[in-house]
Amino acid sequence: MAYSPSSASNSDPDAIQKAEAEHLEHNAINPRWTPGYGPLSRIPTGDSYLPAFGGAFQPGLYKPPKSNIANPAPLGLAGFALTTFLLSLINLGTKGVQTPNIIVGPSYAYGGLIQIVAGMWEMAVGNTFGATALTSYGGFWIGLGIIFTPGGFNIAEAYGGATPAFYTALGFYLYGWFIFTFLLWLLTLKSTVAFSSLFFTVWLTFLMLATGYMYTTTVDGVTAPNHSLNLAGGSFGIIASFIAWWNLLAGIADRGNSFFLVPVLHFPWSEKGRFRRREKAESLRDVEKGD
Repeated sequence: MAYSPSSASNSDPDAIQKAEAEHLEHNAINPRWTPGYGPLSRIPTGDSYLPAFGGAFQPGLYKPPKSNIANPAPLGLAGFALTTFLLSLINLGTKGVQTPNIIVGPSYAYGGLIQIVAGMWEMAVGNTFGATALTSYGGFWIGLGIIFTPGGFNIAEAYGGATPAFYTALGFYLYGWFIFTFLLWLLTLKSTVAFSSLFFTVWLTFLMLATGYMYTTTVDGVTAPNHSLNLAGGSFGIIASFIAWWNLLAGIADRGNSFFLVPVLHFPWSEKGRFRRREKAESLRDVEKGD
């Protein structure tokens, strides 16, 4: 049974909720047939709605796409996860590596171009949230690659090299991305723990790094970002990259290619969580009536 706005009276919110819950029961919650949950799943057409799912970069109820385009979200998540992981290792100073030049190539290619392509495909399947997020983060990585390209654009040189002015300007850039990511995070609060946690850790990463660049320390004439904040940003970045990989796996694992499905944990106040509470309450009432 599919939920359709026309299947319930517009003047009866309870009827709409009931029809919506029936759809979630028959089409989205049943583990034997989970449309859009993996590369081999069949995606139905019509007026059906599916619950929020990070593997498809969908923060709320959404209509399945009426096209043959595969789910582009895992590709975008892959590009974001790897580049975030690499840069975060550098921010942590892992094995003494602190120079970010190695991030330039992945920023242009994987984190940048690939994410933008995935974002355009999200637009093609009608996912405004996914298109906005993935395309924007693709732009972020290309922008960061341009900033760190040695000699090519002379951005750091315009500030006199690694000076407080350069780090402050870089902090401005990251603060802008903190604000953008925080706004996206607000739109995931009715989705899943896995999806919302991704944006939560990403905005914390931007906030820590931006603040670290704004409040630099100078030792023996050498200016560097605040060490503690940089470590915090790197730590949150590592967590964010693994959560992105988790959502990626949830988006491509199905019963045809995996021995398990990846749990994403819907919030209790999400549509799926509300349905479960209603179902539990109805079961208790049935038991009480039987007694």
